[in-house]
Amino acid sequence: MPAHASIYQLLGMAFLVLVTVAWGIGLALMLSRGRERAALWRAGQTLSALPRQREVGPPRESVELSPAERDAFAVLVRRLGADR
Repeated sequence: MPAHASIYQLLGMAFLVLVTVAWGIGLALMLSRGRERAALWRAGQTLSALPRQREVGPPRESVELSPAERDAFAVLVRRLGADR
């Protein structure tokens, strides 16, 4: 026991160390349980308060480019790639 520390200081420090360790263990347990619950929720449960989402989006649109437009697009992509 250090000569400059009273018994109350040593007891207080021991108490703080024990509380810190208990807090850390409790936090680790809560986080692991939260991860397990999140994994279960992601596996198949949905939020009942939210409306169901559409399974398919709008139809895709596509446009045929002329050879000149394709060349201009290729030049643009090269310019954007060179800026990096």
